[in-house]
Amino acid sequence: MKKTALSLSLAAIFTLAGCAQTTTHSESQQATSVTSQQTSDVAFAAFSEQFIEQYWQQYPELSVYFGYGKYDDVITIPSAANRSAELAFIATQLAKLQSFDLAQLSDHLKIDYHLIENTLKRAKWELETFKSWQWNPSSYNVSYGFASILNSRFKSEDGKLRQVFKRLKFVPEYYDAAQANIDQPTLEYTQLGIQQNKGAFSVLTDDLLTRVDALSTFSAEEKAEFKQRFANAKTAIHGYIDFLTALEQELQKTGNARSFRIGEALYEDKFAFDIQSGYTAKQMYQKALADKARVTAEMITLTDQLWPKYFPDTARPGDDTQAIATLIKHLSQRHVEKSQFVNEIKRQIPELERFVMEKDLLTLDPEKPLVVRQTPDYMQGFALASISAPGPYEKKENTYYNVEPLDALTDAQADSMLREYNHWILQILNIHEAVPGHYTQLVYSNTSPSLVKSIFGNGAMVEGWAVYTERMMLEEGYGNFEPEMWLMYYKWNLRVICNTILDYGIQVKGISKEQGLDLLMNGAFQEQAEAEGKWRRATLSQVQLTSYYSGFREIYDLREAQKKQLGKDFDLKAFHEEFLSYGSAPVKYIRQLMN
Repeated sequence: MKKTALSLSLAAIFTLAGCAQTTTHSESQQATSVTSQQTSDVAFAAFSEQFIEQYWQQYPELSVYFGYGKYDDVITIPSAANRSAELAFIATQLAKLQSFDLAQLSDHLKIDYHLIENTLKRAKWELETFKSWQWNPSSYNVSYGFASILNSRFKSEDGKLRQVFKRLKFVPEYYDAAQANIDQPTLEYTQLGIQQNKGAFSVLTDDLLTRVDALSTFSAEEKAEFKQRFANAKTAIHGYIDFLTALEQELQKTGNARSFRIGEALYEDKFAFDIQSGYTAKQMYQKALADKARVTAEMITLTDQLWPKYFPDTARPGDDTQAIATLIKHLSQRHVEKSQFVNEIKRQIPELERFVMEKDLLTLDPEKPLVVRQTPDYMQGFALASISAPGPYEKKENTYYNVEPLDALTDAQADSMLREYNHWILQILNIHEAVPGHYTQLVYSNTSPSLVKSIFGNGAMVEGWAVYTERMMLEEGYGNFEPEMWLMYYKWNLRVICNTILDYGIQVKGISKEQGLDLLMNGAFQEQAEAEGKWRRATLSQVQLTSYYSGFREIYDLREAQKKQLGKDFDLKAFHEEFLSYGSAPVKYIRQLMN
């Protein structure tokens, strides 16, 4: 029987008439509780809004990254005085946050509370305990802020160049402070700092002077001052590069560089702040070891199935690892030409979009453009592919799919890289980075009604979603269920798992480069160029490589639990869109809300 609003109201009246005193008392308690929660929510929402504004004042460079715009003309000088001011800011904001009773907040705002708390406590730990501001020279680079302003599609020419004009005056003092901070850096971060700061000159080009000269809105005095500030900035960057180059030579000569290995205590702390998974780093490492064995078993089964197709006249080797490696090596010969690598990525994006729409897996927004481009010079040297997405304040800006050029590689290196990103794996890479992976998730994140979740998002959720979509797309029929595609997927997934094993192994267990390359090449069937690149990346980061596996595991497990709970009522598109609606929150909190 369909109940109308009137019939429900009458039923409530009769119920109240039968047990007036008890129900009224209960309802009174509920009303008081609801009123108290509403009051707390309103107060917390006001605090959050004020906190974000003050956060951008404290961290103007981050506000540029998120497209806030108000502080684009400011560069923070990384001095001792500013570090003291930052610690004072953290103490003040933590005191305000902890004045709220967490139990009185609605579920959505409880997540915001945890995200703000984690952000502040992590910043304090970074300043006082981790202290990478002393030993990571690559953390000092003015390029990104200038590039963000100059790449904007929605700022006028005058607006862009006036913000550049204002920022330029900070550059000499910025690099003076950076040099003063450096104390026994790692050799690897020193070399990366040299490489990426050289990339600054691809942003601060002499073309800027020509553009300023062409503007009638700049006075003659302003044009002269722009030219002087521009020259001073370039001198400062050259000075920092020279400083790091001399430091690199000294570190190589004396061997006094800090180790890139941070050790178990710092690693566990960083894992807790960065991943927020509910597991310790050691537990996640142990889970990865178990999953490595499971995935390898799946690859053995597929190799048994495919071997007669590709080697009908050759007996399968008795050694499973050798058999898998032989088959993968044979299949990996199918790849694009070196000169067509970027073009092939561009070609595949529309195909992925069509598949997602035809299978009704997610709603895609055609007004949020994705631009495939060569990775800018100031960002090169870290990863083959990456996404640069607009922040929640600049939602209509382009999202850039950055691809490292293969031009600088020798033919042998390029061939190795292309075998790694072969016909099948290049498709999986594009799912991960673009559709429906990072690009799609970050577009959704910008639509979250909570700025806190969009701004202070969880990296493991972001990376985990991209990894989750790889398997989800294949489960839904992308690749026509080809066993070759599934074999290559497992190879790719094994890399995700081995990222965790490698990162923990390097930072905590102290494995050698030879052991690391053996894990990647023989344990995960990777090409040498890819394995070398991953080793380098693992020496230039900590914990981040574990985010892929831990996030994926939690998202996939959540989906399977939802399917079991809802049965025939489970809807995959509804699951995806609800999951993404919470912004980039940690999966453990999204699980609470979805359950």
